This record gives sequence, C-alpha cells and structure tokens, in this order.
Amino acid sequence: MLTLEQVLREGKEVLNAASIEEADLDAWYLLEYCFGVTRATYYMDMNAAADPEKYQWYLSLLEKRKERIPLSQITNSRDFYGFEFYVNENVLTPRQETEILVEEALKICENKSVLDVCTGSGCIIISLSKCTTLSKACGVDISEKALEVANKNKQLLEADVTLLQSDLFSNVTDTFDVIVSNPPYIPTKDIDELMPEVRLHEPMLALDGTEDGLEFYRKIVKASHQYLNKTGTIIFEIGYDQGEAVSTLLKEAGYIDVKVIKDLTGRDRVVSGRLLQ
Repeated sequence: MLTLEQVLREGKEVLNAASIEEADLDAWYLLEYCFGVTRATYYMDMNAAADPEKYQWYLSLLEKRKERIPLSQITNSRDFYGFEFYVNENVLTPRQETEILVEEALKICENKSVLDVCTGSGCIIISLSKCTTLSKACGVDISEKALEVANKNKQLLEADVTLLQSDLFSNVTDTFDVIVSNPPYIPTKDIDELMPEVRLHEPMLALDGTEDGLEFYRKIVKASHQYLNKTGTIIFEIGYDQGEAVSTLLKEAGYIDVKVIKDLTGRDRVVSGRLLQ
C-alpha cells in the first residue's frame, strides 16, 4: 500500500532531482491539489492509503513541473491580495510584489474611477474593486486571450469591472481619476536571462518592454493627460532598476509628488505621480 507520506516524499525527490526551485513546497502544493488534503488532514493521517488514480495524476503533474511549467499554470490558480485568481499560459502569473501597487492605489482610489492598463489576468483592477468602492473600474489589454482570463476572474470573483480590448488607450473613451499599470518592462536583451518558467511559459507580450524596458512607460505617460481627470494620479509597477528613469518620465510630463516605493526586499517596485493641470 502506497501512503500519502510516501507519495509526498517521492514528489520532493523528483522535483529536487530536477533542480526545481522550492521543490519541496511545490511537491506539497501538487499533493494538496491532486488529493484534496490540507496540512492538518495530512499530518493527522500521513499513512492513509493513496488513491491509485490520484497518484498517477500526481506523477503526471510532477512531469509538467519538471518541464518548468509554472505551478500556477498546472493548477490554473494563483493567490493574489487574498483572492484566488484563475491563470493560464496567456497571462502573466500575478506576483506578490504587484500587491504593493494595489496597496498604493487603495490609499487614494476610494469612490474614484480607476483604469488598469495592460490588465492581463485582471488581478489589479479586480482586487481594487473588491477591496474598496470605485465609481468606475475598467481594465484594458491588447490580448484577446488575456481578456478571456480576466473575464473568467471577473465572473469567479463577482467583480464589478469593465474589461475592454485596447492597445493601451486606443479604445478608451472615458477619463479616470487614477491610472494603474504593470506594463511589460523587461529589456529585450534580458529576456534570455529569465527563469525558464517565465521565459518559456509566460506570454512574451506581457514581458518584453523593448530595447530598454521603458517603451510602454513612455507611451502611457505621453497619452495619459488625455485620460486622467484634473489632479489625477498614475501608479506604475516597475523593474528594480527603473525607479529613476520612470520618475524622470513623469516629472518631464508635468507630474508632481513623484515618489518611488520599495518592495519587501528593499528594491524599487512602484512609482507614482499626480498630474498638475
């Protein structure tokens, strides 16, 4: 008889042998996903018999993880800001550091209108809409497949948001009090240095910020005056080394109160500014 403890041990061995980061943790998450156990139920009866069909399913998912397919794409799930989002290969997996952008936006967006540019899975605008009252909430993305994911999350989380296919502002007709965005910001030359999970399995459209990683910031900042209400605020997620460059773009475009917010590792992660007009 194969026990749950033996299955978990095998999962850890398989993923560690494949040099998977956080192999032990991923082996546990896949066990939880396949067998429907919690840590409490597992430790109460580690010697429980493992269902043979679920065991085979577990082995098949270990093989996917060995191929560097992200865990979130295997389980089609990712926790973000206390909510469970559906994800697949058509969207960037929501990252913990992006929660900093949400936290900054929540400080100012109550009862205001918010536009999320490059919305992807919808995790930012949906989280904002669930955590406070917005007078208007809209997310836009150029990718039709990404918007399918965002719409699925809108339905799953019963979020009151509008989702629109748009190349940045190309199909936006309203104005907003706040613009938030986590645009593609990886310089093209750095793409090959990313982890295989990201480089091979996440959408390049959501990663490649062109030559210097700043192209989308330039475009959004340049056009933002037309879509922000008076004294409106813009909040960006940025790469760890882009704080100064993005701050300069905002200041040169007439933004004031420009500030850089660091993540939990002490690296620059978010830039915000208020429009003076």
